Amino acid sequence: METRNHIEKRVAHRVKYYVTSAFKVFFMIIMALLFALLIGYVVMWLWNWLMPELFGLSTLTYWQAVGLLLLAKIFFGFGTGGPGKSSRGKKTKRHLHKERCGQLRRDFSEWKLYDEFWKEEGQKAYKAYVERTNKNEGQDQ
Repeated sequence: METRNHIEKRVAHRVKYYVTSAFKVFFMIIMALLFALLIGYVVMWLWNWLMPELFGLSTLTYWQAVGLLLLAKIFFGFGTGGPGKSSRGKKTKRHLHKERCGQLRRDFSEWKLYDEFWKEEGQKAYKAYVERTNKNEGQDQ
């Protein structure tokens, strides 16, 4: 008896989940269509308000404005930045770049003392290096 109640609860939960998911998908489709209709209307309104006065072009109907918007989207892209340039790819590339260059990165806070070091000890160390090198070359000959 207990397993039957458990199974009924699971089925009820799944039905509720799928109905909720289907409603969300349906709602999103309706919202996308309404948004597309609104964008078409805004393009038509802006074109008919600006273009005839500024450039002497004719006015557009609603469907011509939607077609113009679609044509512009085809020419200029749909907002992804081109083929293979999704935001997920950028994040992955950035992450891989950090991993590859992590070993090569240095702590540049040490560089503030570089000039002082070179003034104090660098010239002496360089002269000592030149003397050692000259001695080694003299011994090799």
